[in-house]
Amino acid sequence: MAQAIADGVWWVGSNVRTEELFEGMWPLPHGVALNSYVIKGDRTAIIELVREGWAGASTELMDKLRSINVAPATIDYIIMNHLEPDHSGFLRTMRELAPNATIIASAKGAKLIEAFYHITDRVTVVKTGDTLDLGAGKSFTFVEIPNVHWPDSMVTYESQTQIAFSSDAFGSFGAHRGYLFDDEMPPADAELWESETLRYYASIVAMFSAHVPKAIAKFDGIPIKMIAPAHGLLWRGNPALIINRFLRYAGYAADYAEPEVAVVYGSMYGNTEAMVKSVVSGIASEGVRATVLKIPETDTSTVLGVMWRCAGLALACPTYNYGIFPPMKDLLSYVHHAHFNKKKVLWFGSYGWAEGSKQKEFNELTTGIDWDITGNLSFNGAPLAAELANGFALGKQLALQVKAIPAKRNSSN
Repeated sequence: MAQAIADGVWWVGSNVRTEELFEGMWPLPHGVALNSYVIKGDRTAIIELVREGWAGASTELMDKLRSINVAPATIDYIIMNHLEPDHSGFLRTMRELAPNATIIASAKGAKLIEAFYHITDRVTVVKTGDTLDLGAGKSFTFVEIPNVHWPDSMVTYESQTQIAFSSDAFGSFGAHRGYLFDDEMPPADAELWESETLRYYASIVAMFSAHVPKAIAKFDGIPIKMIAPAHGLLWRGNPALIINRFLRYAGYAADYAEPEVAVVYGSMYGNTEAMVKSVVSGIASEGVRATVLKIPETDTSTVLGVMWRCAGLALACPTYNYGIFPPMKDLLSYVHHAHFNKKKVLWFGSYGWAEGSKQKEFNELTTGIDWDITGNLSFNGAPLAAELANGFALGKQLALQVKAIPAKRNSSN
């Protein structure tokens, strides 16, 4: 059944639970919500669609439309805030079912509609400040928010209900857990939703962080009673919280994040892992929180979420075939690509017959990232007692620098 979220506005989305990876990369252990919305005035609009055939999402969308007596042929406008196929995959079919509907998108969105679906007719391009009157008091204003997280992204704001349909902005991983809204969320679920929001941000939005405050600034002075994103919870109880949370996450790209350490390591036969234990003990000796993650056993999106949150990184791996352990090399490559700046970093690990080019590769992979390397430790084979003591001291030194960084997280974000 569709669910009414305001007068004349319904949620008609789908909750997907699947082992398939999001964007072909990111696991969904808690599922993902594909949020689609119907707005009725004198005319009818649907904002965002779903990915066709994904765990029954398109069938669920159609069932929800029927539950509120909306036949696709009666839809006047299909508003595509963002054209990534998890939003738009059903568009070709919807166009066949609603041949007279006008598709609305940004200029770059219209190009993607043509590229992905070969649709060019009855497509209207809108820009920031353009409006659409549905009648019966319902009126949309469109606001482009490029690169949050694709160049085509925009927000559709409905003035009567004061809902901002924000697409991927303010979204998260995670399927709904029997409720749609933040003010329906049991307190016990709060940590899960924040973790899934952070994992989503670090995996998908992080490299575009500079654009997030610019997008948010476009809504200064505009009353927002509800934020309705394309994924995750709908925010009506405290929409300012998710806005401030995204601002905090974006701020991690420009300043040191939380006074914590992410310890990320790979170890083939336990030698690097032995040093990890000493380093973690050194970090803990200063009362600094350390989150320890082993790769590749821990999925990359979880690692990225913790790394984005932490001001300190302790990265460790052995030499593998004269170079960096491949899972660490892949991680460093993505971190460089996504601009994980402003980190205090300790780098260490073991080697066997030769250290090889591991240090050279590390330097190359981290060139251009704003990292402060606090220590570097390489050791042959199993660490000696003196080397373990050095690892403890380096962990303690990292923690001392990290604990001096002010916390950014508070009750408002």
